[in-house]
Amino acid sequence: MSALKFIKMHGLGNDFVILDGRGTPIELNSAQTQAIADRRRGIGCDQLILLEESPGEADLKMRIRNADGGEVEACGNATRCVGKLVMDEKGRDQALIETLSGVLTATRSGDNITVDMGPAYLDWQDIPLASEMDTLSLDISEGPLSNPVGVGVGNPHAVFFVEDCTAINLESVGPILEHHPLFPNRTNVEAAEIISRSHIRLRVWERGVGITEACGTGACATLVAAVRRDLADRKAKVELDGGTLEIEWRDDNRIMMTGPTEMSYTGTWVL
Repeated sequence: MSALKFIKMHGLGNDFVILDGRGTPIELNSAQTQAIADRRRGIGCDQLILLEESPGEADLKMRIRNADGGEVEACGNATRCVGKLVMDEKGRDQALIETLSGVLTATRSGDNITVDMGPAYLDWQDIPLASEMDTLSLDISEGPLSNPVGVGVGNPHAVFFVEDCTAINLESVGPILEHHPLFPNRTNVEAAEIISRSHIRLRVWERGVGITEACGTGACATLVAAVRRDLADRKAKVELDGGTLEIEWRDDNRIMMTGPTEMSYTGTWVL
């Protein structure tokens, strides 16, 4: 029997179990990841985060496993949490974090953490989609959701604009759209309500997780989609179930995400 020390953190309720494998490498299979993520029998989390040594310029490498055990490319809220850990550890206000979607820069912004999430991917091949299509108006629908904008933020997103996002039964339509054949790697699903050009209300069905209180990449994708539809300005507050993120899609196509992080507790998990 072996034991793993862990840190439990969250960004606006989007919660993570963080394992530090920089000293001693940690290998977990899908079943072990699911057991840790289980909210009744495990620690409970939306994503499991594994920290590793980076072979390049980054301070560390971050691997992301969803609650279903699958590895994914990006997670904005987790990047903020890990960025906070690295900055506190090294006593500075910037951190470079390697992910499957590239090296991301996190910086301190007062009490919050800002992450440069990289570019928005707008071409159908880069999201990716299974076939060529105008990503500003995807020809898919399910129940009350239709005509989404496709956006890649290191991971795929389908952003649906609705009059009232709280009226959408994401628990019903989310898993169907997640597995739509247009998305070979599955997709995250956003139901977005435009309050004003600087304020968007958002609910998210996360690929491999389900409904989450917040989704950083989802908030980024939603602002990009709203700007492309001329529904929002390039900088806006995105209000999720767990709180609010500030998102900016700069003229150079890079997306900046700012929000809080919280330490929940630390502990030991016995395998």
